[in-house]
Amino acid sequence: MSTKPTTTDLEWTDLDQRAVDTARVLAMDSVQKVGNGHPGTAMSLAPAAYLLFQKLMRHDPSDAGWAGRDRFVLSPGHTSLTLYVQLYLAGFGLELDDLRSFRTWGSKTPGHPEFGHTTGVETTTGPLGQGIANAVGMAMAARYERGLFDPEAPEGASPFDHTIWAIVSDGDLEEGISAEASSLAGHQKLGSIVALYDDNHISIEGDTATALSEDVLKRYEAYGWHVQRIEQSESGDFDIHALHAALKAAQAETERPSIIAARTIIAWPAPNAQNTEASHGSALGADEVAATKRVLGFDPEQHFAVDTDVINHTRALVERGREAHAAWDKKLQEWRNANSERATLFDRITAGELPEGWESALPVFEPGKDVATRKASGQVLKALGGVLPELWGGSADLAGSNNTTIDASSSFLPKGNPLPEADPYGRTIHFGIREHAMGSTMNGIALHGNTRVYGGTFLVFSDYMRPAVRLAALMKLPVTYVWTHDSIGLGEDGPTHQPVEHLSVLRAIPGLNVVRPADANETAIAWREITRRHTANPAPHGLALTRQNVPTYEADENAAKGGYVLFEAEGGQPRVILIGTGSEVQLAVEAREQLQAAGIPTRVVSMPSVEWFEEQDKGYRETVLPPSVKARVAVEAGIGLTWYRYVGEAGRIVSLEHFGASADYKVLFREFGLTAEAVVTAARESLADAGR
Repeated sequence: MSTKPTTTDLEWTDLDQRAVDTARVLAMDSVQKVGNGHPGTAMSLAPAAYLLFQKLMRHDPSDAGWAGRDRFVLSPGHTSLTLYVQLYLAGFGLELDDLRSFRTWGSKTPGHPEFGHTTGVETTTGPLGQGIANAVGMAMAARYERGLFDPEAPEGASPFDHTIWAIVSDGDLEEGISAEASSLAGHQKLGSIVALYDDNHISIEGDTATALSEDVLKRYEAYGWHVQRIEQSESGDFDIHALHAALKAAQAETERPSIIAARTIIAWPAPNAQNTEASHGSALGADEVAATKRVLGFDPEQHFAVDTDVINHTRALVERGREAHAAWDKKLQEWRNANSERATLFDRITAGELPEGWESALPVFEPGKDVATRKASGQVLKALGGVLPELWGGSADLAGSNNTTIDASSSFLPKGNPLPEADPYGRTIHFGIREHAMGSTMNGIALHGNTRVYGGTFLVFSDYMRPAVRLAALMKLPVTYVWTHDSIGLGEDGPTHQPVEHLSVLRAIPGLNVVRPADANETAIAWREITRRHTANPAPHGLALTRQNVPTYEADENAAKGGYVLFEAEGGQPRVILIGTGSEVQLAVEAREQLQAAGIPTRVVSMPSVEWFEEQDKGYRETVLPPSVKARVAVEAGIGLTWYRYVGEAGRIVSLEHFGASADYKVLFREFGLTAEAVVTAARESLADAGR
């Protein structure tokens, strides 16, 4: 472990220090005005955040989405003012009025940073640990992007080389997701990550000694990280020169991710509030704010006070950012001149466009043949992989079951890995048995941009991923989850592995599109639609796929609308509608045959995606589910929560309202009443209630 560096090339003036103290005052004033928030960490981290934004990061406030920028992740999102104040000082678009409206309705400064809401915010953080995992994903994406566009360039020489900076807290490192993600980062040797660990020894319940006693840096050494520690200056504040030297040393370390532990005093230099848990999540109070302003040399009667020379000094970053951007553009043009084919690929991908004729690569499956939708998905992925080099992904150690391997000969693994398929720019990600981290690193990959990522596991283990899935939906990130073994149809593994409530739980997440295709052709259409939506209508998608074989029907383009008429009623207008998804569509089809034989015109509706169906206009929805047809049955091998709004008062739901068991899947479907006969019985009951 490295200790405190002794040399630095940092130029640090009195004006820089005044800007840091201004940041502390603005953090106090913002929380004091609204009456709630987290001032303490923003105060103590002000020197570090200022150092990153003003002295170290490559970014351009006039173009916050510049592809060549460094990324910054504030993993402890509760200290959002650490970021907001720097965005204000640097000229990213926030002004003093935005700080005055902190945590209020309609403001650009919500309680936790939100991607897409505030310019300069790279990711939505709040749930602790998610941010550091996002940073790991960003670093993975940066390496894969380099492999797409500039793989032969020496380290540090490519326009696609940049640094992923992160600030992390005790809380982040206590959450289990950080362990998964950090282990993955060390294994992958993601040298572009530089994490600053705010080791302030304070949590909501007091000193971190209440719950944390491990040596964090030894843990990170074991993960394979480059570690350093810096101590406070004699005054109790950051030793800014030592911090700068440590950050530069970490940035220079390209073979390992880096973490720097910095011992800080929360709420520094508040005379009474410093080093207290109260300063973590409460306004300091007018008296303490005034006292702290006096310590810092500010007028206690003034609020949100920023000297003109300070703001002029910090917003000089705008011009420096433009200059850095111009220098990068020049470097990129040199790369273009030497790499015309890759430049064409870069332009297509950055524009969010798909190659001409890409859809023709997708397979069409022969009707009448039984194929598991997980197998069909694997075939579609291989086909897409052949025409979309930006598409990559893998599985949480379940690739053989999830069918998520595009290229078995190309594994995303660092130099030095002993496996023969290892390639630092490889196509197949081995997330390991880390669903928590997989979900959040996928978010980081999507946030970084310029690639398309998917990740697979069993549907039941989406439970591990749910916080990341929720954040993906909140951020509208185009990530794709390949969730296989989607019901009791997985059979003998038993109830621990058989999802029952999961489809309804996932459908309850606003903005997540759950797609449960009935057959191989619906699976291909689903992948095509997800691919189209990546740029035009970004959102996370979860594919729920079968382990067992299911019948294949004629392909119908209306599957992309989420719900459509798979088989129409014969002998007149439909008297009853049977709605199915996934493997249960075949039960609806079999039930229709029996009902038709009994003289009851019956329509079968396949509804692979409730969310896509709800996007359609009312006219289309009513052509599929005419309001005049009151007799309806929905069938799905999970809890029936989703289907009440579609079957109405006279309708019936054939579902599974309890856990499964260990047995052959055909036995389970029979014993639990998920049969065509059960659907027929439900249809007759619904017809009776509907008065038909």
